[in-house]
Amino acid sequence: MSGRSLRTHCGTETLVILEAGHGDPSILSIEVLQIDDDAYNFGPPREKGTVLRAVKRLKCGSGKPAFDEDLNGIHWGGDRFWLGLQTLSSSSDDQSISSENVIAETLLAPNFYPQGIYQSAIVGTDRQPSLSFEMDVTPNKNYSVWLHFAEIDNGVTAEEQRVFDVLINGDTAFKDIDIIRMTGERFTALVLNKTVAVSGITLKIILQPVKGTRAIINAIEVFEIIPAEKKTLPQEVSALRTLKGSLGLPLRFGWNGDPCVPQQHPWSGVDCQFDSTKGNWIIDGLGLDNQGLKGVIPSDISKLQHLQNINLSGNSIKGNIPISLGTISVVQVLDLSYNELNGSIPESLGELTSLQILNLNGNRLSGRVPASLGGRPLHRARFNFTDNAGLCGIPGLRECGPHLSVAAKIGMAFGVLLAILFLVVFAACWWKRRQNILRAKRLAAAREAPYAKSRTQFTRDVQMAKHQRTHENARSSNSEGSPHLLS
Repeated sequence: MSGRSLRTHCGTETLVILEAGHGDPSILSIEVLQIDDDAYNFGPPREKGTVLRAVKRLKCGSGKPAFDEDLNGIHWGGDRFWLGLQTLSSSSDDQSISSENVIAETLLAPNFYPQGIYQSAIVGTDRQPSLSFEMDVTPNKNYSVWLHFAEIDNGVTAEEQRVFDVLINGDTAFKDIDIIRMTGERFTALVLNKTVAVSGITLKIILQPVKGTRAIINAIEVFEIIPAEKKTLPQEVSALRTLKGSLGLPLRFGWNGDPCVPQQHPWSGVDCQFDSTKGNWIIDGLGLDNQGLKGVIPSDISKLQHLQNINLSGNSIKGNIPISLGTISVVQVLDLSYNELNGSIPESLGELTSLQILNLNGNRLSGRVPASLGGRPLHRARFNFTDNAGLCGIPGLRECGPHLSVAAKIGMAFGVLLAILFLVVFAACWWKRRQNILRAKRLAAAREAPYAKSRTQFTRDVQMAKHQRTHENARSSNSEGSPHLLS
């Protein structure tokens, strides 16, 4: 598998392997071991919401590590790895003993400890009868300490021959431990557990004899008790995924799984904080400056209601500033400088009463700077609106024309709409009237056509008859006035 994380499913469980350095993570094999549901229950009632992380697991009295078949392990947890330890500390004067005897009360539920860890032990000496073990731990943590005993010393065969106290970091954890009395016989396993809070960097265990012979220890287990990692608020995870797609985050960011879990590897550019009241992780910061982002800021960014710091500067983000940004009431720093944002500055940004730094310089914004933002830098915050050729309304920017209220702008728009509607209706009525007139003229002309034709023909006939009579009269006059020639 490639990428910045690996994910595999085992039944209903999910295993995630994250890249912690350079290069892609890789894995050769996975082994999943089943354990008893009540294994390592470190206190009644069973503590919920915690995880035990193995810090140290030691098989005392043996110089070799023990694992699986060496301990006759079974599938309920026999694969645990035990480091061999011949002496508890380099400065102590102790010795190792071992036994081939069968150890009773082993491989029992819920922890199924193999008998091999009880067949060797470290005991004190006559010169130094007490035993001391010390290890480095992470401070201010709780630890679950498991101590394993079995009386395998041939010199101790009855009760009260070996009685000792167990001190952890100076406090008595167990008093008057008599293994034979507590187990009923020799070669029988005894397991003691104690949860301790460690404020320093050292966990120190002292076995101090009270009666009889020297102290003895067969095996030691130390676990760090850590809270089970809570998840990030689902709505904030959803908002980040929307942001990922809208801004076109490069593949190198990953942004898969949970943004805040594990704590050592949160998403790049995401700041997390645990909210004890909600019992979830929340997102309180976004640092995505100078990452070559080219998308738009989605309105869903308002679902990140715990953001105190938003830095998207130095990218190529386009579009408008979402009005919904004004609903993130706790934001203190909003840096959107040097992008390609356009449009006006939302009035809603003036409602961000916690805002201390606002950088909108180096964009393509236009219009009047909201009055709620323009006056605030005089007495509290540091705002920057420069390098926006279209902005106006505050010192350092160009002067704005007459300012119209929102109601006035709506009124003007409504008036223009009515005027356009009136013109459309007037034009339609004029056109309709003209069509009616033309239609009437055509109908009248069609009705008068036969009468006009006959009248014209009659007039022409009269004129021709009149013209003919005139011509004949003229000829008659000429005939009467001229001399007659005799033949």
